[in-house]
Amino acid sequence: MPPSLPATINIREPRWDQSTFQGRAKHFFMVTDPRNLLLSGATLEEARRVVEDYRAGTVHPGLTEDQLWRAKYIYDSAFHPDTGEKMILVGRMSAQVPMNMTITGCMLTFYRTTPAVLFWQWVNQSFNAIVNYTNRSGDAPITPSQLGTAYVSATTGAVVTALGLKSLTKHLPAIIGRYVPFAAVAAANCINIPLMRQRELKLGIPVTDENGNRLGESTAAAQKAIFQVVVSRIGMAAPAMAIPPVIMNMLEKRAFLKRYPYLNAPLQVGLVGLCLVFATPLCCALFPQKSSMPVSSLEPEVQDQIRKKDPWLETVYFNKGL
Repeated sequence: MPPSLPATINIREPRWDQSTFQGRAKHFFMVTDPRNLLLSGATLEEARRVVEDYRAGTVHPGLTEDQLWRAKYIYDSAFHPDTGEKMILVGRMSAQVPMNMTITGCMLTFYRTTPAVLFWQWVNQSFNAIVNYTNRSGDAPITPSQLGTAYVSATTGAVVTALGLKSLTKHLPAIIGRYVPFAAVAAANCINIPLMRQRELKLGIPVTDENGNRLGESTAAAQKAIFQVVVSRIGMAAPAMAIPPVIMNMLEKRAFLKRYPYLNAPLQVGLVGLCLVFATPLCCALFPQKSSMPVSSLEPEVQDQIRKKDPWLETVYFNKGL
């Protein structure tokens, strides 16, 4: 009979070293794997049971280390790290590639008419609102009015940017017009994410010590977390919205696409998907999921609160969200 798995493996942390970009990239290639979307509810619940039992000190008979890590990554792909609730299917990071490749591909294909711009920017911001809510940091609830404000503001910002740039680029080369959707997406991310997470900016997000002991809530940590997420999201969209337009612009000048124009959208979606398969995990890996900052950079009242608990603590940690 194989030896029982020790109960000392720290599955609260990723399997790979998160202080290096390579380690974070390996971690997010697992978290964003679209195949996780195909897992049944029973498989997700079994993974949750394995993970929660192991954290409580109960090791299932015959459980191997690889099986434990597999269960941990299935659990992480479907359950929120702070609240433990099952996340909305399309809001999970494993849905990023299939959802974004479809939406972005269509935004890049149907950008010439105003109704098409309006429709696809609305679809994109609706999807982003779900993703931002699902992957928020902390465990504080967000009210329906806050959700509505963030959604309307981001959608309006994206549409105004897209239509404004569309009119400005009307007399410029066609290739310039193809980049209007990217500018709109970047602008919308700068609006949508902070608004969707406005409660965190007002009340703060949980900060902990290295062992995960909660020390308080910090708005300074929330600001840093949201900034990192905005940068990652814009970086995630950049390759998928910058490379396909160049390729499609070249292809449209050739006889092939003129002969088979119905292949335009599928080709665009396929190129976007190819970019996103790599851009999504690599841009998620730009910053550690468990981010950190010096205690001295927190608000004075939070510093005082922490000093009372641990006068020698220099660094706090927080979940930045995705």
